[in-house]
Amino acid sequence: MSAPAQFPPPVDPRSEFIKRELDAEDDLIDVGVAIVGGGTAGLATANRLLQLLDADPELRESLGEAPVAVIEKAKTCGGHLLSGAVMVPGPLSELFPSLSREDWRRERFAFGEVSREGVYLMPDANRAIKIPTPPNFKNHGNEVISVAALARYQQRLAEEQGAYVLTETAAAQLLVVDGAVVGVRSGDKGRGKDGQPLSNFEPGSDIRARVTVLAEGNWGHLTGPAIREFDLARDREPQVWELGVKEIWKVPKPLDRVIHTLGPWPLAVKPRYGQVGGGWLYPMKDERSGDDLVSIGFVVGLGYRDATTSAHDLLQLFKTHPLVRQVLAGGERVGWGAKALPGGGFWSMPKLTMPGALIVGDAGGMVDTVALKGVHHCIRSGMLAAEAIYAHLKRGAPLDDYGAAISNSSVGRELWRVRNARQPLQKGLVRGGPEVNLALVSKGLLPPGRLHWHRDDAQDMFLGDTSSRYPKPDGSYIFDKLSSVYISGNATRDDAPNHIRVQTRVPREIAETWRWMCPAGVYEIPEDADAGQAGGTKSGEVDVIVNYTNCVQCGAITAKGGRLTPPEGGDGPLYTLT
Repeated sequence: MSAPAQFPPPVDPRSEFIKRELDAEDDLIDVGVAIVGGGTAGLATANRLLQLLDADPELRESLGEAPVAVIEKAKTCGGHLLSGAVMVPGPLSELFPSLSREDWRRERFAFGEVSREGVYLMPDANRAIKIPTPPNFKNHGNEVISVAALARYQQRLAEEQGAYVLTETAAAQLLVVDGAVVGVRSGDKGRGKDGQPLSNFEPGSDIRARVTVLAEGNWGHLTGPAIREFDLARDREPQVWELGVKEIWKVPKPLDRVIHTLGPWPLAVKPRYGQVGGGWLYPMKDERSGDDLVSIGFVVGLGYRDATTSAHDLLQLFKTHPLVRQVLAGGERVGWGAKALPGGGFWSMPKLTMPGALIVGDAGGMVDTVALKGVHHCIRSGMLAAEAIYAHLKRGAPLDDYGAAISNSSVGRELWRVRNARQPLQKGLVRGGPEVNLALVSKGLLPPGRLHWHRDDAQDMFLGDTSSRYPKPDGSYIFDKLSSVYISGNATRDDAPNHIRVQTRVPREIAETWRWMCPAGVYEIPEDADAGQAGGTKSGEVDVIVNYTNCVQCGAITAKGGRLTPPEGGDGPLYTLT
């Protein structure tokens, strides 16, 4: 057996993704605060900071013509965002106090308050046993939302306040001069497959800022190098990841409750497989169109060991269960997407500040994967970051105050309570489940101490038989990966440079891991490579073909042995309802 970590991608993050000299003064773009990432955390930072600057015109003027700039690689903010999502409403209400929840629904990013919920154990492919709702799954009063639509709304409000939102712009390098972050460099546009400039070539630019905010979401392209450069993960646990695949269905009969499901089905119970995950079904009522929608998805921890584990195909299998079929009956799929999310929790969060910069939201690992909640933490962290930046610019307060503010906020308190609640599942559901329950009931007091994480890419992979249970696509209820990528709005140029780094000749177990893992069919093994069948014992090295234009920027490859870098600005999916 082999582990993906034994075959690292051909990249040196500290030299390739960090630029240590600025361009000539005349070539620089100066902004006050540069925010890398137009998601919920980055845009919460922008909106809150602009609120504070509106009350302080002298400071705002001192930041120049672009006091706040948001740099987003997608065609629009939210274009690469995906979450379940049920949101705790408090932080968003505090950020925009003049807006009611009815306003949210009129703006079409919110789809109804949770009034009923159900949690089901699925022992097999036919049974679903309703259980009392565990504390972590109690969602009464929360709001079902689309994070993609929420980001577009946040973008509009930020621009109305004067933010410069640079969409279709990838942040390719972190600018570090004399031991401090001084901005970012944008990526080139108009290069061909081999990197050669095309007729429409536009070189990137150094964007200099007084403060830089890394709000890149899961496994940020620049956040990873920054963590290494400034040793921000010292004495922390390694980050671990989960992969969620989601569909949006328009249904004839409205779903009347939020549903979460727990295994073992459709996952393998045996600890050797290392599979942990669960599913959801959320009602989404579009008040403007009158459509009844359902968000359905399945999440799998990326620490699994069976190379044939596929989150996309597990979602298709999940849909064959009678509980799910009755919800989706007579409906049609209108959306699809996939995204990795950080799952390490409290012990895996890095130090959140460094000279000249700070980290917000998912980029800092602020997700409670026990409760499947992170949106409210993104918004809260963005607000706290903005307040720390304002104090820093106004009176020289240290940016490190932001880290303390996070620890003392609802973000720090909630993550602390579940600090040891997920690690036991590394032993498997049967062995680890009781310890998880103990951690939840005791609110983190038991088990005591600090439980450790194993890196996802350190797991030895084997060719198991999970794939033998996947249903065959029929194009109407069960779907293949390529048709799913099509409806994601993916528009990556066929002649764009490859933005994915993997070793292209690896042991079969590693190649099969990537092939099955990727929800977009990016990785292939040549047909003449005599690829081993599920459950087979064949081994040896094979070639890997990388169809990078299929990529939907989910980020899972970085957790499992490769390296995702930003595509050319504007490439990738264009999510709307996810």
